[in-house]
Amino acid sequence: MTTALLWFRRDLRLADNPALRAALAHGERVIPLYIDTPEAHNEGAAARWWLHHSLAALDASLQQKGSRLLLRRGDALEVLRAVAREGGATAVYWNRVYEPAAMARDNGIMQALRADGISVASSNALLLNEPWHLLKADGAPYRVFTPYWNAAQRRGFDLALHAAPAALPPVPAGLRSEPLEALQLLPRIRWDGGLAAQWRPGEAGAVQRLTAFLGDALAAYAVERDRPDHTGTARLSPHLHYGEVSPQRLVTMVQQRLAMQRDAGLTQNAESWLRQLAWREFAHQLLYHFPHTVNEPLDARFARFPWRRDYTEDLIAWQHGDTGIPIVDAGMRELWHSGWMHNRVRMIAASFLTKNLLIPWQEGARWFMDTLVDADLANNTLGWQWVAGCGADAAPYFRIFNPVSQGEKFDPLGNYVRRWVPELTKLPDKYVHQPWNAPQPPTHYPPPLVDLKASRERALEAYAGIKT
Repeated sequence: MTTALLWFRRDLRLADNPALRAALAHGERVIPLYIDTPEAHNEGAAARWWLHHSLAALDASLQQKGSRLLLRRGDALEVLRAVAREGGATAVYWNRVYEPAAMARDNGIMQALRADGISVASSNALLLNEPWHLLKADGAPYRVFTPYWNAAQRRGFDLALHAAPAALPPVPAGLRSEPLEALQLLPRIRWDGGLAAQWRPGEAGAVQRLTAFLGDALAAYAVERDRPDHTGTARLSPHLHYGEVSPQRLVTMVQQRLAMQRDAGLTQNAESWLRQLAWREFAHQLLYHFPHTVNEPLDARFARFPWRRDYTEDLIAWQHGDTGIPIVDAGMRELWHSGWMHNRVRMIAASFLTKNLLIPWQEGARWFMDTLVDADLANNTLGWQWVAGCGADAAPYFRIFNPVSQGEKFDPLGNYVRRWVPELTKLPDKYVHQPWNAPQPPTHYPPPLVDLKASRERALEAYAGIKT
């Protein structure tokens, strides 16, 4: 009886899972496995909370189909060899991840297992187009989004969907699994109540959120996506990060929604949302071709940018949402409470850190990776370098978000700020985004860390020094 080993990673779903289909095609028995590797412990606390619940949901789905999820801890190659030996597996299947360290590790594992006489195959379950599929005419990768998106549309997408198997073969008897609690993914001090109230990790939660978005928010997405005081975004990013839903399913369901209601306005909103999905693809191809950008600027001129060196107190104030800038503080407190921050506010908070405070973008990127439930290395790197002005398709150096005007435009009644910064609840709308100008500024809310106008001029001077 042939047995295949299925290594789950960022593909925690049963539908649209090519590695699962390949394993079933090869083996009469399939061993689903998740490995808690030493590298996984680099993930932040919020992401680990999500992973715990996503693994629990995956195991429940597998058990409903007649199988179960094996959990093991240790070096990936050693664990794969051990489980293959214990279960009599002659083949190993997985879906690819594209982070630089993971790709290097996986290539080594593939060579080692093949040398052992074990068949190995990997598939794409994470992206619409793999990072090496879209290149310019000269063979170079795209560094500007719009040409990349145009090329992706010309190439087209394989949108074939595959339902979850109706049943799965049982796992060979006697195979040991660690209890989920042994992975120690949950915080020891239970601060995660806000996360549990907002999220439902797992494949079913992903489909539920996607269905709700298509029915309620898609029709007004182009405008509402910039309003942190409204529920106008899909909030699918953590589900995508852990592969609980495929991008192919997202695109297909949007297309089905458009087929049901042919409306120019709906089409425009759908295209706006699909462009955001394409930015995720763009981020992954950038990280694949420019792996150094995790820690270094893509624009080499920024290696000599005069970042501040003594900034610890200001960094802590930013992390805790105590900068004295309401829209920034609201975003940072939302992040700490829920593991998520509205994308418009992410840009405002990142701009304030890098341009008004002149704190290196790497500090903000590290904090986001530690606190976001959707902490994705590719997306996070692209986002921070874009705002800082040092990455691909970056915002021009002179684009410095004014947090007051941004707040007044996208949170006009101050509802978002008042929710997360209750110290400002009683301020009139006119002053909620600039409490320092109120006739009686609140005494229980800190003054701004910096003068916005003066710090903007300081940033422009610093950026001007590296333009050539």
